[in-house]
Amino acid sequence: MPFPFTLPTTSSVLLSGFVESATNPSLPLAATTKRSVLKDALKKHKRLAPRDRTAHLPTVQDAVSSYIPYLLALNTASGFRDIGTERVDLDVKRPLETEWRSTLSATLPGREPPRPKLVGLHHEVAFTLSTLAHTHTLLARSQLRTLHDATMLSTEQRTNAITAAMKHLLEAHSIHKYLLGLPSISASKDAPPDIQPSTISALAALALAEATLLVVSKDDPYAAAASDDRNENNRDWMFKAPSIPKVRAHLYARLCLAAAEHASQAQGLLGPGKINADLVKYVADLRKTARGKAARFLAIDAELTGKTGEGLAWLQGARRELGLASELKDGQRKGFKGLKQSWQERREDKRAEKGGEWGMDGGKLEEARVVEMLEAKWDKENSTINTQLVPSCEPLLASMPSGREYHSPQPYQPPQLDAQALALMRAPLDPSESVFRGDEEDSGGEEYGGSTSEPVGAFPGTSHDYGRRGPSNSYY
Repeated sequence: MPFPFTLPTTSSVLLSGFVESATNPSLPLAATTKRSVLKDALKKHKRLAPRDRTAHLPTVQDAVSSYIPYLLALNTASGFRDIGTERVDLDVKRPLETEWRSTLSATLPGREPPRPKLVGLHHEVAFTLSTLAHTHTLLARSQLRTLHDATMLSTEQRTNAITAAMKHLLEAHSIHKYLLGLPSISASKDAPPDIQPSTISALAALALAEATLLVVSKDDPYAAAASDDRNENNRDWMFKAPSIPKVRAHLYARLCLAAAEHASQAQGLLGPGKINADLVKYVADLRKTARGKAARFLAIDAELTGKTGEGLAWLQGARRELGLASELKDGQRKGFKGLKQSWQERREDKRAEKGGEWGMDGGKLEEARVVEMLEAKWDKENSTINTQLVPSCEPLLASMPSGREYHSPQPYQPPQLDAQALALMRAPLDPSESVFRGDEEDSGGEEYGGSTSEPVGAFPGTSHDYGRRGPSNSYY
């Protein structure tokens, strides 16, 4: 369900050319080495096939986490502040110039996102921490990927996967909030859309909305039943039906409404035109999913008290919140709109099976299946046994309760360089020692299956003897 962010890539930079330290001469070179490792990890991740990127995410996370202490040490020392209890003198020769791929910027179809030149150490901090937050979101997505596999999962396995994904999303939320708390980030006006304060605030709200919905998904038996219904190996329907306590149904509805409020906040902060249209659409669909899920839980709450007619009205309201245009007749979808919805669901299932970009609808189609499953069952019961009138859904939707927060996110604690590491960097530089600049070339292609091309007519392995002619469309 979390949005499949594309990790940005960056250029190669020699930090010692921009800053130098009289007290810790090795600090800029050590930071350059860590940054080069991160640059290589991001480029290799970009080249991997979509199915192989999930296994490579821990490598990217480790590379980013290893670079952050050195980067924050440079940022702290450049502001004439102490690093822990140690004083580090840092002289800024000239403003840092780097290039990062702006993966959240709106681009024309078929074109690569822009690669702006960024001036200032605060932009480097913002992109690095944002990359770590995106990595946590992708790790959460990989945990939820197991729920869509063909293999049967026990209740404990399903709960563990959702809990792990929830922790990653809360960590991403804390990182975004930490970025907003940095004065240089919150006051930046020349930043690309990826690291603008409004975008970072929207991503923080989005991560919290997704984490809140996962609280409900962890104990939602109806969503699990709808998912298992598509599994040919499932036989649980033969001997038990999903049930949920009445009190928890109303509680889950309020949690979903809180998630909808966070998604609505993110939707308002992501202005159209500057941000990737897929992300804007995903946030809008996530808000619809949260409100539709809330209406569905209120329907369950009404049905548990014997008000089947009111429950069916709530389900109609859930369909309206989800934006479903198809109608049910005898439990089956009718018309062209119903055929279109079924085709969209099959396409989403194929994406999940192949490991593609599934869940781009924010879970809307999955929730629609649950609503239609309950509506078909209750409508049949109401037509044959209870025979209650189904009221209009508009007054019910207008009387929805307020949202209730569940999470209390902890502030992000970035890793810091300890006194021993800083003491080791007091040694003078060795002129014979060269800094590690990475194994990947800045001009190397990084698309899936891409590689550095040899010049036409050149002998293999002699591409370095030929100068680059003309502009290059590859990016770092």
